[in-house]
Amino acid sequence: MAKRCALWFASIATIVLCAAEARAQAPAPVPEAMPYDIPYGAPIDLDTAQKAIEAAQAEAKKHNWKMAISVVDTHGELVAHATMDNTLYVSIGFAQAKARAAARLKRPSKVLADGINAGSPAGLSVAIIGNVAASEGAFPILVDGKVIGAIGASGGMGVQDAVVAKAGMDAVAH
Repeated sequence: MAKRCALWFASIATIVLCAAEARAQAPAPVPEAMPYDIPYGAPIDLDTAQKAIEAAQAEAKKHNWKMAISVVDTHGELVAHATMDNTLYVSIGFAQAKARAAARLKRPSKVLADGINAGSPAGLSVAIIGNVAASEGAFPILVDGKVIGAIGASGGMGVQDAVVAKAGMDAVAH
């Protein structure tokens, strides 16, 4: 009798565990709208890109931060770049890769970084995937509701890079 009860309890426990696992693996509900469904516009021109860089540089200088700042077009191709004196050399490539991510994904590069870091207690500070960077510090530039390019900054902590890139974005987005 005791064996039969133990077997019965083990069977019930297995069924409960399998049901819980099946529920845990159920697919997430499918959203109706596409996230970041923003159309592309005409690519950013050089004058606008330089205006964004000047605003970003002014923000960096205000804090005494040394930054590399890149502006890319809708395809993620470099339009303009500035490297402030004594910026880390590695930041040049990071600024461009962050900007590319923001332009090609139509969202701040931090969104990609957060997706990669999900579930990681320490998180990653940067991940390079192909030629885009999943790291905070880049934003798409929108004009009239369309992505015309993106700006990325690198040289400090991710939050510092984001402050600088946002200043550049804000100077030209409308």
